[in-house]
Amino acid sequence: MTIPDFTTSEQQLVNQILLERYSRIVPLQSADVELQLDTTSAELSLCPALYWSALGCEFIISKVGNERFRCQFFYSANEQFGTGRDVYDNLGDCVTTLLRLQADHSITRSTAMTEFPDTGAREKQDDYLGPLVI
Repeated sequence: MTIPDFTTSEQQLVNQILLERYSRIVPLQSADVELQLDTTSAELSLCPALYWSALGCEFIISKVGNERFRCQFFYSANEQFGTGRDVYDNLGDCVTTLLRLQADHSITRSTAMTEFPDTGAREKQDDYLGPLVI
């Protein structure tokens, strides 16, 4: 099964949402990704994708069929996040939900990094009592 590329109007929609979110033009790149579309099979399918990077985070929207999209954001190979929803049937909802979730996560992440800037710092905190053992 060949999945069609993002249309010009789909790319324009993503660009418009990114412009509204960041108040500037964010370079959007076309890419191809391999995804497991059928959970009962180990076969990977080549899917068109749109990629961008902003504020230290990477984003990818994959087209997995006509009017079917997947998304995720990540900071590194160890820090990858989705929205909790496997497939969207509306590209605008997909991008908007992804950006909202990343913004919320960014606040939580920066708070955690401020409280415990490195993994050894947790033990140095006076108010850290360790895990509760019952």
